[in-house]
Amino acid sequence: MNLSLKQSKIVNPNSKITITGSKSESNRLLLLQALYSEIKIENLSNSDDSVLMQKALASSEAIVDIHHAGTAMRFLTAYFAAKENKTLVLTGSKRMKERPISILVDALKQLGAEISYKENEGFPPLLIKGKKLTNHKVNLKANVSSQYISALLLIASKLENGLELTLEGEITSVPYINMTLALLNDIGINTSFQKNVIKVLPKNNQLSKTELTVESDWSSVSYFYSIVALSSVGTQLKLASYKRDSLQGDSVLTELYKEFGVSSTFNSDELILEKTDIDSQDINFDLKNAPDIAQTIAATAFGLGLKCDLFGLHTLKIKETDRLVALKTELEKLGAQVNITENSLHLSSSNNINSSIETETYNDHRMAMAFAPFALKTNLIIKDAKVVSKSYPTFWEDLKRIGFLTETNNN
Repeated sequence: MNLSLKQSKIVNPNSKITITGSKSESNRLLLLQALYSEIKIENLSNSDDSVLMQKALASSEAIVDIHHAGTAMRFLTAYFAAKENKTLVLTGSKRMKERPISILVDALKQLGAEISYKENEGFPPLLIKGKKLTNHKVNLKANVSSQYISALLLIASKLENGLELTLEGEITSVPYINMTLALLNDIGINTSFQKNVIKVLPKNNQLSKTELTVESDWSSVSYFYSIVALSSVGTQLKLASYKRDSLQGDSVLTELYKEFGVSSTFNSDELILEKTDIDSQDINFDLKNAPDIAQTIAATAFGLGLKCDLFGLHTLKIKETDRLVALKTELEKLGAQVNITENSLHLSSSNNINSSIETETYNDHRMAMAFAPFALKTNLIIKDAKVVSKSYPTFWEDLKRIGFLTETNNN
């Protein structure tokens, strides 16, 4: 399904949007629930990724296919490697088979795991023969996807001797590592994170907490930050349910979007966004701790005619698509001047936005949602708009709820 977005504005600013639970928190808790059956979870994400995660954990099949769900691939590789007497093939979509996983596999092998590659060395699908993992010390490069690190931490308390993980070099996406550790601590698992060494102790007694509620997803709210940023001064939106002291790394949006003239106010579990005057002319952010919002920020900057330099983006090349190349391609269609390197994006200031452009989404939910706010500036077509279901299935319905768009289906 393609969507034709006509240039519009927010016409129902007082509508309150309740966003689905965080995909990041949900998938971590789902894995912990598989390890500790007494855990109960409220406000689970309704994203495709979380649905696939639940199905995979409950599967008794010899082949488990997680399609495009990268988080599930990493977390389940660790989970099944430590599940004794369980042998299966873990596979995914064509793109998933192009996403490297050798760093995690090698780390699990240090623990004693038995994993082999079914097709191409270093990539899914994986043949996993689950066994008791008795080793407990692992060394891992620190600048890799935090999902590799979290995958190891999540299974660590069930290992006979726990885990001592030494990270080598500068650490990427620290907030996501801290989220994992905070969730472990919340249920009573003892951890420590000192310098570049993370320790998780084995858990042999009862959990201290078994009922957990997932906070709404901060990555998903980024698109509403962009909408408010591209709207007129005074525009407000109300969103739920959010915490001022969030575990999610993308909550840095409250600070970053001040540069785009968006203020954030918390009222109980409600987040109120308001457009104020903008002072910035140049945007310069290091997003190594929040790479998932890079597409949204780049799109916002172009929509406001601002020069933008983003750094710390090396993990974007191994996402659902090469997001740096995809961003450059699609922004240039709209009239932007973009340069990219292996870990950065550089956008020149421009006040010209082309109209009626077809935006490719590359099987990437964030491409669709990051470009949708351009409907405030021009007409455009979002191709394969259903791809948003990967993380935010009700995205288009929520945009209609605030009167943001009228759309025409082009099948």
